[in-house]
Amino acid sequence: MLSLVSPSEAQKKLSEHVRAQRLELQLTQHGLALRSGVALPTLRKFEQQGLISLEGFLKLQMVLGGLDKIVQATKPEPRPFRSIDDVLKDDSKPVRKRGNRT
Repeated sequence: MLSLVSPSEAQKKLSEHVRAQRLELQLTQHGLALRSGVALPTLRKFEQQGLISLEGFLKLQMVLGGLDKIVQATKPEPRPFRSIDDVLKDDSKPVRKRGNRT
């Protein structure tokens, strides 16, 4: 799937979201750093520049309550076809849908 968001834009958005979540929970940067085990300078750098390790980001999400959502968001979706050969081999017919005639 083609994305119109660049990695740097995504990093910036993620850092904005984490900051918003932190403020919603009325946590200071110091408080979130202590609870998550992420160093305070690392958290500051993330909120300002969007730079953090995956482990650090996941630790922050664990405290902010978003870890399960991230795990679910990365779950692979089943694809009905893997190649054009699979499409050509498929002999199932589409199910016709009809409206009620009243």
